[in-house]
Amino acid sequence: MFVTDSPRPISLPDQPCAHQALLTLPAREAHVSAARHFAADLLETWSVPTSERDSAVLIVDELATNAAQYGRERMTLVLVLDHGTLHIVVTDSGTTVERPRRDIAPDEHGRGTGIVQDLAQSTEVHQTGSGREVRACLRCSA
Repeated sequence: MFVTDSPRPISLPDQPCAHQALLTLPAREAHVSAARHFAADLLETWSVPTSERDSAVLIVDELATNAAQYGRERMTLVLVLDHGTLHIVVTDSGTTVERPRRDIAPDEHGRGTGIVQDLAQSTEVHQTGSGREVRACLRCSA
């Protein structure tokens, strides 16, 4: 995972791509399921194969859970499927990039970013002027 303090706005491809969507919700754990269901329904509509869709939905779930935990006001999910790559971007209005706590057992906390790193081909975390942005890319054969 790559972490930086440089602001990097959410940018969608300059060229029109096959599919893109954006969802903004309050940064509350009660809204994580809405992000997960939105992604699952959308990826099914985009004909993403089940195994890749399941991986993408798990990534969305983990990133939205983190955004709900550490964000203050809102979280935004952007999904872009372009040339066989699904770009998943979750932003929140949190103030810092969270670091794993060594005093908490891994069984109790902190597996989410590891799951995302295992499933995605690449991940990045950026601290922006208004919060935090996490990007994950996943190959998709839709």
